[in-house]
Amino acid sequence: MAKSREKIVLTEKEEEIMKLLWQHGPLHVREMVEFYDEPRPHFNTVSTIVRILEQKGYVGHESVGGSYRYHAVARMEDFRRRSFGKLIRNYFGNSYLGAVSSLVADEKISVEELKELIAKVENSNKSSN
Repeated sequence: MAKSREKIVLTEKEEEIMKLLWQHGPLHVREMVEFYDEPRPHFNTVSTIVRILEQKGYVGHESVGGSYRYHAVARMEDFRRRSFGKLIRNYFGNSYLGAVSSLVADEKISVEELKELIAKVENSNKSSN
């Protein structure tokens, strides 16, 4: 795995490959290509991106029938948490309340969903006490 993974940023194309591996499990490059909409990227393009991800420590492989089948080494939850934290820091002054307030102002979250969120927080707090 990458030594300083926190500092590595994935490109949009690298993220697409990681999402395929997280959603579908281990895949050969030819299988990855099949998941793309037309016009599909060339096999060699996807293969190059996968090898870069492997060099970064996010993807591993096993030899199956004379070719490599790749799998995600990095967990989606780790990327989600880090990406969300970066978003909050960069666009909301490190304020999670500011982020939620923005969702409310843009009508992206309903009052019912806010109530559900509050209930989850309250239940979480009761469980940890």
